Amino acid sequence: MTIVVTGTDTDIGKTVFAAGLTAARGARYWKPVQAGLADGSDAASVVTLGVPADHVLPEAYRLTTPCSPHLAAEIDDVTIDPERLTLPEVDGPLVVEGAGGVMVPVTRDLIFADLFARWGKPVVLVARTGLGTINHSLLSIEALRSRGVPILGIAFIGDAVEDSEATIAALGKIRRLGRLPRLDPLNAATLAAAFAANFDLEAFR
Repeated sequence: MTIVVTGTDTDIGKTVFAAGLTAARGARYWKPVQAGLADGSDAASVVTLGVPADHVLPEAYRLTTPCSPHLAAEIDDVTIDPERLTLPEVDGPLVVEGAGGVMVPVTRDLIFADLFARWGKPVVLVARTGLGTINHSLLSIEALRSRGVPILGIAFIGDAVEDSEATIAALGKIRRLGRLPRLDPLNAATLAAAFAANFDLEAFR
């Protein structure tokens, strides 16, 4: 089964969640477009968080500037060909991580939500629990549903904020998959333990 991991925004813990899910499922991991390399890549990060290096597929595009892929590609003088973003065929489960939020442009003519619609695979929406998350989450849910993208559920990152989490689930009519707390230290062992304690793997099968 292929699961796409996307988020309501950037820097909310999407890669950490994707690493936890990939490792727990014994899956392959693929980041189609990496924008920003100065601080390393998300592919490298998931390896440090417990995903075997041979389970990480190479990105279709590696772009230098940490910004939206459409602009990072232009800065690098690279043309992103959507045909290269076809889902890879692998043996066993695959976790695919988008970049930023669902409405981030891949090119001047293609946003991630539209790419997800082309793939037709179930999406996990990752959302922070902090202020503003209700609006961002409900807008993201609406954007995905309006394109016919199947949503597996929503996973929260951060300290528990029960009212916000429950409100998003109720108004968005979306399944709460669980919540990953902020981890200090964050490493492969702490992530594996936290993921096992806070998520039911059967929900991702």
